[in-house]
Amino acid sequence: MKVIVLGAGIVGVTSAYQLAKAGHEVTVVDRQPGPALETSFANAGEVSFGYCSPWAAPGIPMKAMKWLFMQHAPLILRPKVDMAMLSWMAQMLRNCTSARYALNKSRMLRLADYSRVSLAALREETGIAYDERMQGTLQLFRSEAQLDASAKDVKALAADGIPYEVLDPEGCIRVEPALAHVREKIVGGLLTPKDETGDCFKFAGALAEKAKALGVAFNYGSIIRGLDVEGGRVTGVVTAHGRIAADAVVVALGSFSPLLVRPHGIRLPVYPVKGYSLTIPITDTSRAPESTVMDETYKIAITRLGERIRVGGMAEISGYTNDLGEPRRLTLQHSVTDLFPGGDVSKASFWSGLRPMTPDGTPVIGPTKVAGLFLNTGHGTLGWTMSSGSARLVADLVSGRTPEIDATDLAVARYG
Repeated sequence: MKVIVLGAGIVGVTSAYQLAKAGHEVTVVDRQPGPALETSFANAGEVSFGYCSPWAAPGIPMKAMKWLFMQHAPLILRPKVDMAMLSWMAQMLRNCTSARYALNKSRMLRLADYSRVSLAALREETGIAYDERMQGTLQLFRSEAQLDASAKDVKALAADGIPYEVLDPEGCIRVEPALAHVREKIVGGLLTPKDETGDCFKFAGALAEKAKALGVAFNYGSIIRGLDVEGGRVTGVVTAHGRIAADAVVVALGSFSPLLVRPHGIRLPVYPVKGYSLTIPITDTSRAPESTVMDETYKIAITRLGERIRVGGMAEISGYTNDLGEPRRLTLQHSVTDLFPGGDVSKASFWSGLRPMTPDGTPVIGPTKVAGLFLNTGHGTLGWTMSSGSARLVADLVSGRTPEIDATDLAVARYG
């Protein structure tokens, strides 16, 4: 079949690769001049199969109220007259119950664990190098309340058979030796040892080249005008350069996916939640992380990428804006220098990206009511983590094969 993949971020590139392996004639369309130049460009570098939780959780509404008044807040809300924003926030609040949290986390862990296996297979067959490390994620707690609250995550990890280890301060230092310098600031941690780290931009670029070798065509610098739908079936894509015919279309446009499918009666509750990152050259390896440390207080990930530290996090709900606010930079600097002052922040590069978030935390993967039109979007902060598994799922669904894991509750139909 002729398949068009819309979007050349990490999800779009992995989808194109797997579709080409399945024997399809694949074309990728993206407005950027190359792969992974938007949300995938400078993300936190986590490949967090175990540290994988919905943002909508019990207690989050009360925490959110406190965060709004913190100097270094993990949540920034800039409300506006935007029905999509208000609807998304209302749906997220409805998911902040214990029952929905458990259901959503179970879905996410199922997909994440499948993606772990898929990424390992992909790495073995391609030999791609991307500053990868396989040393886990350490969720770091600065208070007893944070340590106690992790019990619900431990329960979910145990239920799904995901390896984990609850650590005291000395255990945290064993995993991340540089924390010995700040021993008094930590009370414990939760280690998910199967997690990985890596440079998503490097990986996506290298995989795009492998996809080209399989015959995938990349139409960069091409503005997408809309979908061609006739008789309830997608027949192509209209771009600024003309129409491209297709038997199937996979929408992997991240935060922009809802705008494309809305004219065809598909209500996709994906909304942009902006995140920020700093990339810092390492000057003192003894005070730099070995893998990924998630600073639970500020919801900031501090990741080792070769001779760099990538610091990423925060959630800013402000619509489709990509401005770089100086207060956000200061929050990232505060977290990393407080724990790992082994980099030169004066030489850091500052970046922001729009994460495509669903109100329940689970991505949207699968068919739509338009025949031949498939979605692979809404991965939020976990696009890098879930991309390989999501790509294999969508390739199976497009090909008419039964996926290796249950994907029925991942489709947009779950929203009614």
